[in-house]
Amino acid sequence: MLDIMGALLLGVTCAADVTILISLAAIRPVAKFAAFMIAAAWASLIFAVAAVGGSATGVTGPVPAPAIAFLILMIGGLAAWFAWPAFRNALLSIPLPGLVGVNAFRIGGICFLMLHARGRLAAPFATSAGWGDIVTGLAAIVLAGMAAWRGKLPSGLLAVWNAFGALDLIVAIVLGALSAPGTPFRVFTDAPGTLVMGTLPWAVVPTLLVPLYLMTHFTIAMRLRSVGKRHAITTEQVDNRAQGIPTRTAA
Repeated sequence: MLDIMGALLLGVTCAADVTILISLAAIRPVAKFAAFMIAAAWASLIFAVAAVGGSATGVTGPVPAPAIAFLILMIGGLAAWFAWPAFRNALLSIPLPGLVGVNAFRIGGICFLMLHARGRLAAPFATSAGWGDIVTGLAAIVLAGMAAWRGKLPSGLLAVWNAFGALDLIVAIVLGALSAPGTPFRVFTDAPGTLVMGTLPWAVVPTLLVPLYLMTHFTIAMRLRSVGKRHAITTEQVDNRAQGIPTRTAA
């Protein structure tokens, strides 16, 4: 039952995140269509590999398949950011409420806690990732609402949330790797480790959602850097300054 609930939740989350980010990006319709196709192809590949057991422990040697997929997507995204201006500008063009708001779906981290309660996912990964995502997701709802309603956010509050959300993902990645069975670098040996993260539907988390959320945090950090330190940052300043468009300083 939990796997069915997780499949529904993760399916909606992936579809909503990709749709929101691509739809809000200031790019041509043909580029949006291409982005949707690439995202769909990657998700289909992930599901197909996991469905035939390709993400299971030992299939790809000492490095778990989900970790390889994560590295491919994360390194590819960062490389595109620095080497492909069109990709970088597309991310920078996404309105701030959208970049923050998609992280609201991370309240689904409660599934990690439920898997842990059923003995299917070990601590400290399950508890750290679960509670970290829940806190990040709840705060994202508040901040996205403030940005959309008031048109501005306290820069310090946004920076703290962004750092916490990114750190939560980084810690989860490290703990997940150190808890993975069948790897030479395993530190946390409590059964069953993170075996379930290589099965459907949970394999989509490290192979698609985590890289996507890390890129949103990275983009927000670059936007904060572009506008400098202020007591309050308007969404217009963040969106325009990030793209090199002059704006007035907030009062």
